[in-house]
Amino acid sequence: MLCFVGFSQSIEDLQKKKQDAENEIKYTTKLLNEVQNNQKLSLNKLQLLNNQIEKRNAVISAINSEIKIYQQFIDNNTLAISLMNSDIDQIKKEYAELIRTAYRNKNAYNEILLLLSADNVNQAFRRHLYMKHYTAYRESQAEIIGAIQLALNQKSENIEQQKLIKLQLITEIKKETQQMSQEKTEKNSEIQKLQKEQQSLRAKLQQQRDIERRLENEIQKIIEEETGKNKTKGGSGFSLTPEQKLIGDSFSQNKKRLPWPVERGIITEQFGINQHPVLTNVQTRNNGISIATEAGAKVRSVFNGEVSRVFGITGGNTAVIIRHGKYLTVYSNLREVVVKMGDQVSTKQIIGTVYTDADDGNKSILKFQIWLENQKLNPEDWIGR
Repeated sequence: MLCFVGFSQSIEDLQKKKQDAENEIKYTTKLLNEVQNNQKLSLNKLQLLNNQIEKRNAVISAINSEIKIYQQFIDNNTLAISLMNSDIDQIKKEYAELIRTAYRNKNAYNEILLLLSADNVNQAFRRHLYMKHYTAYRESQAEIIGAIQLALNQKSENIEQQKLIKLQLITEIKKETQQMSQEKTEKNSEIQKLQKEQQSLRAKLQQQRDIERRLENEIQKIIEEETGKNKTKGGSGFSLTPEQKLIGDSFSQNKKRLPWPVERGIITEQFGINQHPVLTNVQTRNNGISIATEAGAKVRSVFNGEVSRVFGITGGNTAVIIRHGKYLTVYSNLREVVVKMGDQVSTKQIIGTVYTDADDGNKSILKFQIWLENQKLNPEDWIGR
């Protein structure tokens, strides 16, 4: 029973992972459709296709794991049926022998004659108990045979159901594999097209590096300002009021539970060093994560805090830095920012809109970073999944 419960929990976990991956595939497909409407080459499209293939692999992996579990069900039930068939054969043989013995001796063991032929009352009583136990044993053997037969029928039904589910999962894998093959073909086609635009890609890469430097410079200014204030008080690090310290402590306690900076999105570039999807032997550095979202998506603060900076970046549109005690969250590539320096913001409060680049395949990318004073943190370790 405990084993079955464990299997059930595993299936539920796998089905949830599969459903999550399928939901992300649907959303990525929606973003890809927006990109498809623009015929210009787009690195964003390639990154979305990479995400699509990755999630498709996750779906296939979850289904394969489900198939293995159902095969274990089938194997276990097949073994149980084999053992029960062996048991029932043996019990039937014993029961048949009991019946034959009873038939051969039915006159000799007639209860009345047997009791009357007893030498004394004690012997008659013992003979009575023997016949009672013998009859009860025969009846119990018949009941055991019936119970095992019923269990055998149930096991056989279970196997048929499990085989059907396994067959459905195999069909599902074939469908997902075919879809992934088409996506890989499309990805390779995009790579071939983009490889002809290497000069343009290198120019965009340099522009992105310039944006990252500009953001870092602004963050360093905030750090220097705050540490400068604290040095005059004889301390080090950020200068914090009791309220700011409380917000910072609360921020740290919400690790892995912070809301996303957009309502829906796909991470197309992760924190740290990433291999460029087209340029060979070229790596990019991301101080945060890049989130692809839909055109017009609203950007929101991931926690209570104070707006420390709102500034424009050439090629990077507008950026907003929000302070949460010792922590900073950075939102760049925005337009229509609706907050200003000094504003107090709350969790999920709208601070602006993601910029959509019609000249780059309708790309709508939010660049999101988290810092602990001057230490870069991986946002994926902080936002909820």
